[in-house]
Amino acid sequence: MLLIGCGILQKEIRHLIAKNGWKVTPYFLPSGLHTDFGKLRRALDGSLAAHAGRSRVVFYGACHPLMDRILADGHTVRTPGQNCVDICLGQEVFARELANGAFFLFEDWALHWDRIVGGRQGLPPAVMREIFRDAHTHLLAIRTPCSGDFSAEAEEISQRTSLDLRWMDTGLEHLERTLAATIRGAKGELP
Repeated sequence: MLLIGCGILQKEIRHLIAKNGWKVTPYFLPSGLHTDFGKLRRALDGSLAAHAGRSRVVFYGACHPLMDRILADGHTVRTPGQNCVDICLGQEVFARELANGAFFLFEDWALHWDRIVGGRQGLPPAVMREIFRDAHTHLLAIRTPCSGDFSAEAEEISQRTSLDLRWMDTGLEHLERTLAATIRGAKGELP
């Protein structure tokens, strides 16, 4: 089975595949595709078409307005959840933190911020601060057992967005249950 997924949690997913001995080959797309629906659609369509003869499952949330159609056309299923934060933390924690004003920051986005958000060469600093302050009260940097040290990058992003930086440590239990159920479902097994 092939798992086509967003690269934002690739270290965590590779870890879980090895830990559980799942017969799944991961293929990750850049996490920054979320900022361009056209590129995300082309990448998903292309990946699904290139591996049409294989059993496949997709690790994505509802990250594209036509996600259900893309997956139906590709004859595959995805992990349930609104986005990667929801899939990793669980809906209850995700909704609570979102309601509290969080902008979620995983290691992958922190390390590739300028390319994904249009940092230093894109948005003027005042515009970046205004955009983030209008929608959020703080950055919530999420560390998993697979995360490296991205504290310097998170601090810089906090300064550039003018959002306070908070940290959350999380295990992989919810992500593991979600992936396991999705893989079983794709294989036609009962949950």
